[in-house]
Amino acid sequence: MNTAEKYITGLSKAYFDNNGEETWKHFEKIKHGANKEEIVKIKELYPDIPEALINLLEYVDGTYWREYAGEEITLYFLGSDVEEYPYYLLSTKEMVENKDIATTYYSDYIERKYGADAVKMDEKITDKSATVKWLHFSDCMNNGGTSQLFIDFSPSEKGKKGQVVRFLHDPDEFAVIADSFEDYLKMLIDHEYDFINEDTLEE
Repeated sequence: MNTAEKYITGLSKAYFDNNGEETWKHFEKIKHGANKEEIVKIKELYPDIPEALINLLEYVDGTYWREYAGEEITLYFLGSDVEEYPYYLLSTKEMVENKDIATTYYSDYIERKYGADAVKMDEKITDKSATVKWLHFSDCMNNGGTSQLFIDFSPSEKGKKGQVVRFLHDPDEFAVIADSFEDYLKMLIDHEYDFINEDTLEE
């Protein structure tokens, strides 16, 4: 069982253990994974995309207002280092469409124009916005307005290529929360999917 399979198995159990069995079963019944063309497209854009993320996308092509079988669904699928805070998995199409989101919205932050008091920036993140290559793979439950997750393929000398960056709004902060996407999934597993609980599933 690879990391993605282990993650999905544990996520399913978390839903079942928190009175989300019907939600998960319905999701399993209607969802589908990304097709070969979509996988090829995202691999062309991000040649270093981790296999674990491809595995997740082959299982389900997004859980964020995503239409399956004529029905729009929103399903909490991921978390972060923010305790008990759920996130959605974006679709391959959204990941491709959002390829410039980091430089469009966060260039001044990346270049440290506001200072550490205004925006906390992890030193593992580059300060050169022109070189930024981030894969935006997840938005938080608040439509991404509060937090977003990225895979960073252009780290600073202190960072690691493929590290996972978490943006948190108000106060604004960019932090590296895992050295790789696999480590990120393992962190969520180790935290026992704390973002799935009866309170979040009722919202």
